[in-house]
Amino acid sequence: MEYSANGAAGEQEKLIITEQEAGQRADVALAALLELTRSNMQKLLEEGRAVKGAKVIKANYKLKAGDEITVTLPAPQPLDVQPENIPLDIIYEDEDVVVVNKPRGMVVHPAAGNYSGTLVNALLYHCKNLSGINGVIRPGIVHRLDKDTSGIMICAKNDAAHLSLSQQIQNKTAQRAYLAVVRGNIKTDEGVIETLIARDKNDRKKMAVVKEDGRQAITEYQVLERFGKYTIVRCRLRTGRTHQIRVHMEYLGYPLVGDPKYSPMKTPFAINGQALHSQTLEFDHPRTGQRLHFEAPLPEDLQKIVTRLRLGQFN
Repeated sequence: MEYSANGAAGEQEKLIITEQEAGQRADVALAALLELTRSNMQKLLEEGRAVKGAKVIKANYKLKAGDEITVTLPAPQPLDVQPENIPLDIIYEDEDVVVVNKPRGMVVHPAAGNYSGTLVNALLYHCKNLSGINGVIRPGIVHRLDKDTSGIMICAKNDAAHLSLSQQIQNKTAQRAYLAVVRGNIKTDEGVIETLIARDKNDRKKMAVVKEDGRQAITEYQVLERFGKYTIVRCRLRTGRTHQIRVHMEYLGYPLVGDPKYSPMKTPFAINGQALHSQTLEFDHPRTGQRLHFEAPLPEDLQKIVTRLRLGQFN
């Protein structure tokens, strides 16, 4: 999918259908591409908000590769995102940035089904100011972690800091490293995984490595410890695609322990979600230019897994 939009209220989303979406019903494919529910997409189609050229398309229209579909979204209703007194593990804070250690199980920002209890709700209570670049739903959020990925995140308190940090991530001068426990014995000590990633055509809630019509994704990995059936690895992101590390390790044949999407099998370890932790973060301070390095300690459940592996207690 090629996508262009300026994000303003009531603006148009222009989609170019690829082979990956070809043959699917419009309501199913467009809902996935726009990250809407199927019922919401059907309502937009009933209202005539999706057109191919000058022709309004219906929900059961079978998409063709090369179709140019324009969807006019209604102006979003402002959500009243409330500050909530949720404890935060703050690693560092000043007038421009706040670095937090996000727990596993916490959603980063409000979305359908999760309008409270998120990191944004907690930040709004803790901080008087947050950058407004991502709007009222994602104030201060420069980059995201999956709900069940724990670890270090940086949030911006003003727009200047947000722009600087976003640019550093894009230019790869901001460095992020993750610790993961995967199934299997990785033979090579280190490597680089470079693929295209797109939505899984069979399960739109998952991502998959594809041969074409995907976005470039690059992950560096380094083996830290081997335990026969399991390996501890450090992963560094050169790009930041949805589920990137989870998809890449599964693609190599070494899925993450506990991953409900990409490794849905029983595990001898007590962990709710994938064994993935955003461990270190380096960036240049947006105001002073000073190079900063932060590290988030492993959460208790992941530390117990590491300890059991080292003791050989995993059969």
